[in-house]
Amino acid sequence: MTNFEATLLAVDTCTEACSVALTVYGKVYTEEVDAPREHSQRLLPMIDTLLTKAGITIKDVDGIVYGRGPGSFTGIRICTSMVQGLALGQNIPVYGVSTLDAMAQQAADAGVTQIMTAIDARMGEVYWAQYLVNNNVVNRISDENVSAPDQIDSKLNNNQEVVVCGTGFDTYPELLSVFSFVAVNNECKFPKAEAMLKLAIAAWNSNLFTTVDELKPVYVRDKVTWKKLPGR
Repeated sequence: MTNFEATLLAVDTCTEACSVALTVYGKVYTEEVDAPREHSQRLLPMIDTLLTKAGITIKDVDGIVYGRGPGSFTGIRICTSMVQGLALGQNIPVYGVSTLDAMAQQAADAGVTQIMTAIDARMGEVYWAQYLVNNNVVNRISDENVSAPDQIDSKLNNNQEVVVCGTGFDTYPELLSVFSFVAVNNECKFPKAEAMLKLAIAAWNSNLFTTVDELKPVYVRDKVTWKKLPGR
């Protein structure tokens, strides 16, 4: 990020972790806390802390990156609602990043080549996706899925090591048997806003950020609706 000059703010509350990250002229500031029932109380103060550290205000932010899901329904709603409010107030463009992709990017930074991420989706299921890595950049080769652990098939090369990460493997250790050679990365159990920044920089350079009217949470389970703020 050393040559990146746009000021981007990233926020995520889609899982048990609450994290924010800010890049200003290539310098990155981060705040993280594991407080699953306090996201709505913690998020704005954490954002204020980063803005203060960087010596800027929300008016100076060029774009907001948000964790769009999948994950906790309540967590996704908190994240998207907070971003909607911040972006509307200052007419800031937004970009959503998959929580599964963010976890994979965190693992990719360790120099691996194949990754599977899985988040406990409750109800006997996991949210999951599989990835190949090229030059430390992840390429998702599956859809974002929700399924029972015994319905997951490997789309990766089973003759090579697969790095796995996420709470899904803690809740359902039988998932490890999907692959022949497995390495568990316990450092990437939850998505982090800093990884979302890395994935969003390419989107910013490609003009993929949108207006807040196009903000789209992704639940994967389809029986969930998203309501915008009144008047939108």
